[in-house]
Amino acid sequence: CALLGVQAVCEGATVTQELLKEGFHRDLLLKVELGVTGEHAGGCTVAARTHLPPGIYVDPYELASLQQHNLTKAVLIPDVVDVEAPEYLATGLLVLLYLEPDPWCSHCFRAALPVHGRYHRPAEDSEEALVILKSPEVLVCCCDNHLPAECWKPAEVDAACSGKNAGPCQWYNLIHKSAHEESILQVPVGLTQHSSMVCAVTLLATVFCSSLILTAVCKYGQFS
Repeated sequence: CALLGVQAVCEGATVTQELLKEGFHRDLLLKVELGVTGEHAGGCTVAARTHLPPGIYVDPYELASLQQHNLTKAVLIPDVVDVEAPEYLATGLLVLLYLEPDPWCSHCFRAALPVHGRYHRPAEDSEEALVILKSPEVLVCCCDNHLPAECWKPAEVDAACSGKNAGPCQWYNLIHKSAHEESILQVPVGLTQHSSMVCAVTLLATVFCSSLILTAVCKYGQFS
């Protein structure tokens, strides 16, 4: 009977993760439906902790601009990201994305975050590389309220709670189910058999542009 009671209290917490748009520049949309536990979530902050693999990253400068305009709120770990590094030289990234209440659903939260695919090594037989994005963890921080203890466990998160209490508070990992275990990002890549042509075209373009610059300097430059 106790087990059935716990399942009834925690039942219905669901997280949905979607990748919008196409190509290298995408939007990561996260939705959390607390279900029955949502009745106890007043005054709480809900966040999603997502591990981004090396093939995808968040631009910290773009994120800072969005946060300045109150369009999103997130914490990057580490907060220094090499946006120019290719996939095979990059490292993974941890993102704590704060979710906002959904105005159309009293127990739902959602947030969107711009993400970008990194350049991959050329492939031999495919024009796309697959980046697997695992389902995020759902975190709850209740600075002035409490959720049923059966539904959560303490989480080690070094980030402030954005609720009514401005100080830090304990984050908890909410027991939930995922609509999809993972999302797949398809990143365009070059083909190895095109490498000779790409090098030749790049060399010709470099020589042509350098010639134009040199001609302009000789024609319009002033030499003492």
